Amino acid sequence: MRLLLAASAALVFSSAAAQAQTPAPQPAQQGGPADVGLLPSAELAVDCGGLNNLAGRAYCVSAPLGQIGALADAYIADLETKGWLAAGGDENRVVFIKRRETGGCDGMQMVAFYDTTKTPVAELPGYLGFATIPGDVCAAQSAAPAAAGSTPQ
Repeated sequence: MRLLLAASAALVFSSAAAQAQTPAPQPAQQGGPADVGLLPSAELAVDCGGLNNLAGRAYCVSAPLGQIGALADAYIADLETKGWLAAGGDENRVVFIKRRETGGCDGMQMVAFYDTTKTPVAELPGYLGFATIPGDVCAAQSAAPAAAGSTPQ
């Protein structure tokens, strides 16, 4: 799954660079999700760049915008080795699930973002934010309530 930043689609991201980075990640710091470490090409961004009200709500890392796609690919590959499956998402977000040994699933999402008030150039800081999704993401949804005014027959 390829992660692209919509506003910087003109920048070419190389997945080869991400695949070449195979050193083991460092343990998660600052309360990050358990399986998310600090990969060698990433810098910890405790304040999440002061963007999207994510400080304190997500574990964020930063890299130059021109490298953020490759870094996202590296995180996807790293999380896959830890049992996380990319289950969905869109251009700037990946939703992961991981089966629990006791049944059900854990969920986590990774979002890519940058300061949209600035011109998107390769050197501009880009960010990846990671946050767990509470509850069992594999639990069956409860049936929708009956429509108002309808009566069972």
